Amino acid sequence: MTSYDLTRRELLAGTAVTGVALAGANLMPEFTSPAAAQDTVPAPAPLDLVLRINGTEQRLTFDPRTTLLDALREHLQLTGSKKGCGLGQCGACTVLMDGKRVKSCLSLAALVEGREITTIEGLAQGEELHPLQVAFIERDAFQCGYCTPGQIMAGVACIGEGHVGSPQEIRKWMSGNLCRCGAYDHIVAAILDAATVSSSVGGG
Repeated sequence: MTSYDLTRRELLAGTAVTGVALAGANLMPEFTSPAAAQDTVPAPAPLDLVLRINGTEQRLTFDPRTTLLDALREHLQLTGSKKGCGLGQCGACTVLMDGKRVKSCLSLAALVEGREITTIEGLAQGEELHPLQVAFIERDAFQCGYCTPGQIMAGVACIGEGHVGSPQEIRKWMSGNLCRCGAYDHIVAAILDAATVSSSVGGG
């Protein structure tokens, strides 16, 4: 009997043992992998909620795990708020909640009932653009445009919070919104312009 024959027999024996072990695992539920076990967990019951979006109440039914961003984009077709990183780091999904900026990808829609949500679609008054939207156009603060809605919403909040004393201050308070095209100088200039207009309108 050659060494080759012994190796071949050992291989066949090992294969047979492995096959028996796998068959046994399939017959014994306690050996089910955690990933497979998760697939058997039933989905939570859908929620019926009323969200106030851009001044209008919207009655929605969705999975309680739905983010505010997905509620806006998938259920209301308000696609201005963009899906970027999904981790709250890029700011493309920024909206206003009761006038304050939030990352909608990190907010559960079920937890914002009763709050006033404003998206980029609700910023203009009819055909009249918000001063910051006008400034973005005039200062050429658009590049690819993907981050623009989030930049504008964060900029509106930045002005409302009074963080517009200098370009450096604006950069600091807008640091949560990334522009991969690098249009930061134009964005800062637009926010300064809009802050001046807002101050003039407010009598400041």
